Amino acid sequence: MGLFTQDRSWRVSLIAVMTVASGLFLPAASSHAARISNTVAVFSGIDKITGRITTFDVYIDETVQFGALQVTPKVCYSRDETEAQKIDAFVEVDEITLDRKIRRIFSGWMFADSPGLNAVEHPIYDVWLKECKQNSEVPPPDNAQN
Repeated sequence: MGLFTQDRSWRVSLIAVMTVASGLFLPAASSHAARISNTVAVFSGIDKITGRITTFDVYIDETVQFGALQVTPKVCYSRDETEAQKIDAFVEVDEITLDRKIRRIFSGWMFADSPGLNAVEHPIYDVWLKECKQNSEVPPPDNAQN
Protein backbone atom coordinates (compact mmCIF):
# COMPACT_ATOMS: atom_id res chain seq x y z
CA MET A 1 0.00 0.00 0.00
CA GLY A 2 2.79 2.46 0.93
CA LEU A 3 4.65 1.70 -2.32
CA PHE A 4 1.56 2.52 -4.40
CA THR A 5 1.13 5.85 -2.60
CA GLN A 6 4.79 6.78 -3.07
CA ASP A 7 4.74 5.68 -6.73
CA ARG A 8 1.63 7.71 -7.44
CA SER A 9 2.96 10.87 -5.76
CA TRP A 10 6.21 10.52 -7.71
CA ARG A 11 4.26 10.39 -11.01
CA VAL A 12 2.16 13.40 -10.04
CA SER A 13 5.33 15.35 -9.18
CA LEU A 14 6.95 14.37 -12.47
CA ILE A 15 3.88 15.47 -14.43
CA ALA A 16 3.84 18.83 -12.62
CA VAL A 17 7.54 19.43 -13.36
CA MET A 18 7.12 18.47 -17.03
CA THR A 19 4.11 20.77 -17.40
CA VAL A 20 5.97 23.75 -15.92
CA ALA A 21 9.13 23.02 -17.93
CA SER A 22 7.26 22.68 -21.22
CA GLY A 23 5.62 26.05 -20.64
CA LEU A 24 9.05 27.69 -20.34
CA PHE A 25 10.00 26.70 -23.89
CA LEU A 26 6.88 27.91 -25.68
CA PRO A 27 7.11 31.37 -27.23
CA ALA A 28 4.58 33.79 -25.78
CA ALA A 29 3.27 34.86 -29.19
CA SER A 30 2.17 31.35 -30.13
CA SER A 31 -0.52 31.24 -27.44
CA HIS A 32 -2.72 33.84 -29.15
CA ALA A 33 -2.94 34.23 -32.91
CA ALA A 34 -3.70 37.72 -34.09
CA ARG A 35 -7.10 38.25 -35.63
CA ILE A 36 -7.18 39.99 -38.98
CA SER A 37 -10.06 42.39 -39.46
CA ASN A 38 -11.30 42.14 -43.05
CA THR A 39 -13.30 44.57 -45.17
CA VAL A 40 -15.42 41.96 -46.98
CA ALA A 41 -17.51 39.02 -45.78
CA VAL A 42 -18.43 36.29 -48.26
CA PHE A 43 -21.76 34.55 -47.82
CA SER A 44 -23.62 31.78 -49.55
CA GLY A 45 -27.37 31.60 -49.63
CA ILE A 46 -29.86 29.10 -50.92
CA ASP A 47 -33.30 29.75 -52.30
CA LYS A 48 -35.12 26.61 -51.17
CA ILE A 49 -37.84 27.00 -53.80
CA THR A 50 -35.53 27.07 -56.82
CA GLY A 51 -32.63 25.19 -55.20
CA ARG A 52 -30.23 27.86 -56.45
CA ILE A 53 -27.18 28.61 -54.31
CA THR A 54 -25.68 32.08 -54.64
CA THR A 55 -22.35 33.31 -53.27
CA PHE A 56 -22.11 37.04 -52.62
CA ASP A 57 -19.62 39.54 -51.20
CA VAL A 58 -20.74 42.12 -48.65
CA TYR A 59 -18.57 44.96 -47.36
CA ILE A 60 -18.52 45.55 -43.61
CA ASP A 61 -21.48 47.73 -42.54
CA GLU A 62 -23.02 47.41 -46.03
CA THR A 63 -26.47 45.86 -46.40
CA VAL A 64 -27.12 43.49 -49.30
CA GLN A 65 -30.48 42.00 -50.12
CA PHE A 66 -30.76 38.27 -50.78
CA GLY A 67 -34.35 37.45 -51.62
CA ALA A 68 -36.46 38.82 -48.77
CA LEU A 69 -33.43 39.01 -46.47
CA GLN A 70 -31.10 41.93 -45.80
CA VAL A 71 -27.62 40.84 -44.70
CA THR A 72 -25.29 43.26 -42.87
CA PRO A 73 -21.90 42.10 -41.55
CA LYS A 74 -20.50 44.24 -38.73
CA VAL A 75 -17.06 42.59 -38.48
CA CYS A 76 -15.34 39.70 -40.25
CA TYR A 77 -12.25 38.12 -38.73
CA SER A 78 -9.73 35.63 -40.06
CA ARG A 79 -6.22 34.55 -39.06
CA ASP A 80 -2.77 34.91 -40.59
CA GLU A 81 -1.92 32.32 -43.29
CA THR A 82 0.50 30.65 -40.87
CA GLU A 83 -2.35 29.86 -38.46
CA ALA A 84 -5.29 27.51 -38.73
CA GLN A 85 -8.12 29.57 -40.17
CA LYS A 86 -10.90 30.51 -37.77
CA ILE A 87 -13.24 32.67 -39.77
CA ASP A 88 -16.06 34.38 -37.94
CA ALA A 89 -18.28 37.38 -38.46
CA PHE A 90 -20.87 39.28 -36.47
CA VAL A 91 -23.89 39.59 -38.72
CA GLU A 92 -27.36 41.10 -38.62
CA VAL A 93 -30.07 39.71 -40.87
CA ASP A 94 -33.44 41.33 -41.36
CA GLU A 95 -36.46 39.98 -43.19
CA ILE A 96 -38.72 42.18 -45.30
CA THR A 97 -42.19 40.89 -44.52
CA LEU A 98 -45.11 40.76 -46.94
CA ASP A 99 -46.55 43.92 -45.38
CA ARG A 100 -43.20 45.71 -46.07
CA LYS A 101 -42.05 45.76 -42.46
CA ILE A 102 -38.49 44.94 -41.52
CA ARG A 103 -38.06 42.31 -38.83
CA ARG A 104 -34.70 41.26 -37.35
CA ILE A 105 -34.41 37.46 -37.59
CA PHE A 106 -30.74 37.04 -36.72
CA SER A 107 -28.09 38.99 -34.84
CA GLY A 108 -24.99 37.11 -33.79
CA TRP A 109 -21.77 35.36 -34.71
CA MET A 110 -21.44 33.11 -37.73
CA PHE A 111 -18.57 30.65 -38.05
CA ALA A 112 -17.35 29.46 -41.45
CA ASP A 113 -16.07 26.21 -39.90
CA SER A 114 -19.55 25.35 -38.64
CA PRO A 115 -22.10 26.74 -41.09
CA GLY A 116 -24.98 24.90 -39.45
CA LEU A 117 -24.18 26.23 -35.99
CA ASN A 118 -25.36 29.81 -36.53
CA ALA A 119 -26.61 29.93 -40.09
CA VAL A 120 -29.71 31.93 -40.85
CA GLU A 121 -32.56 29.53 -41.39
CA HIS A 122 -35.69 30.95 -42.96
CA PRO A 123 -38.67 29.11 -44.51
CA ILE A 124 -37.45 30.10 -48.00
CA TYR A 125 -33.81 31.21 -47.62
CA ASP A 126 -30.74 30.02 -45.73
CA VAL A 127 -27.60 32.18 -45.45
CA TRP A 128 -24.20 31.21 -44.07
CA LEU A 129 -20.67 32.66 -43.83
CA LYS A 130 -18.05 31.26 -46.22
CA GLU A 131 -14.98 33.45 -45.74
CA CYS A 132 -13.55 36.87 -45.03
CA LYS A 133 -11.25 38.78 -47.34
CA GLN A 134 -9.60 42.15 -47.79
CA ASN A 135 -10.70 42.89 -51.36
CA SER A 136 -13.57 42.14 -53.69
CA GLU A 137 -14.23 42.42 -57.39
CA VAL A 138 -17.56 43.96 -56.38
CA PRO A 139 -17.17 47.75 -56.18
CA PRO A 140 -17.46 49.13 -52.63
CA PRO A 141 -20.56 51.09 -51.67
CA ASP A 142 -20.45 54.87 -52.09
CA ASN A 143 -20.17 55.42 -48.32
CA ALA A 144 -17.20 53.02 -47.89
CA GLN A 145 -14.10 54.42 -46.22
CA ASN A 146 -10.76 53.85 -47.97
